[in-house]
Amino acid sequence: MSLFQPLPTYTVTSRDKDLDLSQPHIMGILNVTPDSFSDGGQFNAIDKAVAHCQGMIEAGATIIDIGGESTRPNADAVATDEEIKRVVPVVTAIRQQLGNDIWLSIDTSNPEVIQAAFDAGADIWNDVRALKREGAPDMAAKLDIPVMLMHMRGEPTTMNNLAQYDDVINNVNTELAARIDEVINHGVKRKNIIIDPGFGFAKNYEHHLALLSQLTSLQTLGLPMMFGISRKRFLAEVLTKTGVPTLATTQPFERDTVGTAAGIFALQQGVSIIRTHNVAMMQQAVALWQQLSAYQKK
Repeated sequence: MSLFQPLPTYTVTSRDKDLDLSQPHIMGILNVTPDSFSDGGQFNAIDKAVAHCQGMIEAGATIIDIGGESTRPNADAVATDEEIKRVVPVVTAIRQQLGNDIWLSIDTSNPEVIQAAFDAGADIWNDVRALKREGAPDMAAKLDIPVMLMHMRGEPTTMNNLAQYDDVINNVNTELAARIDEVINHGVKRKNIIIDPGFGFAKNYEHHLALLSQLTSLQTLGLPMMFGISRKRFLAEVLTKTGVPTLATTQPFERDTVGTAAGIFALQQGVSIIRTHNVAMMQQAVALWQQLSAYQKK
């Protein structure tokens, strides 16, 4: 089998824009929160958020994922009004200053927040809870936009206690399939769904190894995949296990190299969207993958 397999053919549409997912896309992370685990407080001023967004676009991002509530373990809940206050002005400013071409994703589980963000110009709903909050599936159906459904058990406050699987690959596949059926029953169109295996959510080190080495198994669901592992604890565990003293303890931003390598492994297994903090580094790796893929086809 060839090392460079083409990505599955998928396209999602929002606001009369088509996103061709048969080509890799980099989703740059824009946290407008004071407490995110990696970059909390850095971009919660509108001017800084827009400037960071512009920098990620120039580095190669085609999607920007904007989050107004941290989903790290034991993070404080954010009131709806506060989350809207954090997210919507940033969406508005990006649209006014940077135009409509960039795809804007909103990392939220709150249907009121996505409604307000959509009205301001957002394109995609990225929900770590897979539309499980009250009214969320109906809102996704009403807005008729692409939605990212992530696999997670419980809540960020309880998920670590639920990381117990008979077979993590089969269990994640089965649980995602059940969730897909449920949201479709609420009127969400299958063509609008993107799946996320949920790295960092209700999974331990061994589960992550299994998932990252067998992502192709999720292609049986017949839907495009998003991959988000940037700066997460699993990467710190990988570095610690090398036995190299300088890697024994790392800050989140020091995990970008191993996170980029993980992104390429995911791309090799059919993932279309790679969510990352370090767009420039990921773009360099994706460029090599694309050019080698093109060379192979000659």
